[in-house]
Amino acid sequence: MKALVIGATGATGKDLVNQLSQDPEFEQIDIFVRRHSDFHHNKVHEHLVDFDHPEDWKHLVRGDVAFACLGTTLKSAGSKDNQWKIDYDYQYNFAKAAKENGVEDFVLVSAYGASPNSKIFYSRMKGELEEAIKNLKFEKTSIFKPGMLERKNSDRGSEVLGLKILKFINKLGLLKSQQPLPTEVLAKAMINASKIKSKGFSEIKLHSIFSFAEK
Repeated sequence: MKALVIGATGATGKDLVNQLSQDPEFEQIDIFVRRHSDFHHNKVHEHLVDFDHPEDWKHLVRGDVAFACLGTTLKSAGSKDNQWKIDYDYQYNFAKAAKENGVEDFVLVSAYGASPNSKIFYSRMKGELEEAIKNLKFEKTSIFKPGMLERKNSDRGSEVLGLKILKFINKLGLLKSQQPLPTEVLAKAMINASKIKSKGFSEIKLHSIFSFAEK
């Protein structure tokens, strides 16, 4: 199979590409990035693109399955408009190109609580993206809705603190369904989703992602 990945240089994306590279079922992994990555595997084909101009690269989005795990924080983006552009516009344009080029399988990382009707900006943005992807009507669409992600060597202070608090709460036997999700587990679950021979839409939330990764 040939995989297409947007968000390959993020925490989840790195784990995803590394695992795809070691999976014999995938012969080629095309990644779409703004700057050179650190991947040095003969299966990985890097496309340097300007996401603001999809007309220049949309013809390259051809393969068997497309994975979208691009995302940023409001702090890193600098504004809500810029975060929307990165999290929504870039991923939607990637998905639209995939659909137009005959890709049948789309796997998206969203977020728990995502809803187009949410009053919270981040949740509404993710929810509207989910709806837009669904409306493209891929043969098969898998949307993952994790809670708090556990990223390797995270430099996000609030995230690190939040992880410590949630893990402590989990040890007390509380909020077990919302335990932190390591990005390598999410990546494995995404790959497993792409191997399931089915059609239609599926949504995988919170703790069920762990069991999905074991399939």
